[in-house]
Amino acid sequence: MAAAPKEAVNTIALEEIHTEGQEPPKGQKTFTVEEAVETIGFGRFHIALFLIMGSTGVAEAMEIMLIAVVSPLIRCEWQLHDWQVALVTTMVFFGYMVFSIALGLLADRYGRWKILLLSFLWGAYFSLLTSFAPSYIWFVFLRTMVGGGVSGHAQGLIIKTEFLPTKYRGYMLPLSQVFWLAGSLLIIGLASVVNPTIGWRWLVRIASIPGIILILVFKFIPESARYNVSTGNTAAALATLRRIAKINRATMPEGVLQEPPKERRGRFKDLIHPKYLRTTLQIWIIWESPRTPKTCCISVPKRFLTFPVNVPVHTHRLGIAFAYYGVILASAELLERDLSCSSTAPLGEEDPSPASEESRSPCHCRPFGPSAYQTMIISTAGEIALNPVNILGINFLGRRLSLCITMGCTALFFLLLNICTSSAGMTGFLFMLRALVSANFNTIYIYTAEVYPTTMRALGMGTSGSLCRVGAMVAPFISQVLMSASFLGALCLFSSVCVVCAISAFTLPIETKGRALQEQFMQLYEFVA
Repeated sequence: MAAAPKEAVNTIALEEIHTEGQEPPKGQKTFTVEEAVETIGFGRFHIALFLIMGSTGVAEAMEIMLIAVVSPLIRCEWQLHDWQVALVTTMVFFGYMVFSIALGLLADRYGRWKILLLSFLWGAYFSLLTSFAPSYIWFVFLRTMVGGGVSGHAQGLIIKTEFLPTKYRGYMLPLSQVFWLAGSLLIIGLASVVNPTIGWRWLVRIASIPGIILILVFKFIPESARYNVSTGNTAAALATLRRIAKINRATMPEGVLQEPPKERRGRFKDLIHPKYLRTTLQIWIIWESPRTPKTCCISVPKRFLTFPVNVPVHTHRLGIAFAYYGVILASAELLERDLSCSSTAPLGEEDPSPASEESRSPCHCRPFGPSAYQTMIISTAGEIALNPVNILGINFLGRRLSLCITMGCTALFFLLLNICTSSAGMTGFLFMLRALVSANFNTIYIYTAEVYPTTMRALGMGTSGSLCRVGAMVAPFISQVLMSASFLGALCLFSSVCVVCAISAFTLPIETKGRALQEQFMQLYEFVA
């Protein structure tokens, strides 16, 4: 007899499980996460979200730019050749490439917040260990691990994208570039003080502090409601939306939260499904375009430069990384070697001075001086220069046309670097180049996060980021070898990649301006149709 009540309870439980995810009773009002986000609107929660998740850019910029400002010192300490210095950057982005796909896959399956926290814990741990590296081999290995951790920071952008109302995405996401700029300027400023006094190891330890602080404040940001709904956890999604509405002092839509049909998440084959194939391939081309690594080293003939400078090289993701990172890493090498356009010695003629002999040495040792750090700060500040124009272009011209225009201008300014001009003129070219490549990155980041549905958004970002780092890995070696042999040839290569990316951007099949974020893979059929 005692078994009867137990059996009844089990029956009720089975009925609840069976009815989960079914359509609500006829006539009952329902709403989606997209409708809830739009109804709640922008408010105090989103400001906190912007500040906390945007600050991930500070930590990422400091870890990436760190290589540029410590490379002269590790070259001196371990008597490294050019290829060994370049290998550090290449391995950092190799770690980023490998982990980016894996973390994107895990984020679509287990949550954005968990992977973001894990990536920061991983990155902070190995960054601190780097400061104790006893040898060059250990330094390369530990920075490779740091690159793997940094690859998970993209989840912060995804969380911001999934919580922001449609009309605010085109404004708030580009503004996140301010945090990257802040991190870049901070690490350069710290390097100018710390490197000459207490050494690069303390600079590495200080650079890990922002990441550690962020780990402590992540608890104030919830898991994405869109992700929770995609996994069937509507209760958690509803609780999150109610919490946001309370913080923003807004009201929730009437009715019950609609749960979409279950779909498998994070599948590679969805990225190359016929409905997505063209979009995915063109995004990959763009991501791979010239964006030179901020730690790349480029050797440029004397007749082309009037002062030590960081040369930025950027394009789309694989292309964007190839160029963006090429410019920044180039800067470090040019600053270190103090190449000059004003040299009166004919091209190819040997300069007998001791300083020249030292700079030609495979293990030359010349730490940055105050003027070098000043030049790096000026060129880095260019990254924010076109941000207001970029925001207007994204919101009024659309993502595709805006990206096409900035990529075309990037190609032009790469060619302008071939002009032997004054110090002020070269500074202006580099300033604009950094501004343009930064605008390229802003736009393609936003487009990639918007075009893919929730069930594969993190994977789409992860695979794009992974290909991006292929370009970043190649840039140091291409820059050093090709630019030493033919400066104009290297500039033409970077410019050509930018042109290809501009065409790819213009012909992208989907415009995401004003488009609601897609929750499921099947929604694309409706959109494309």
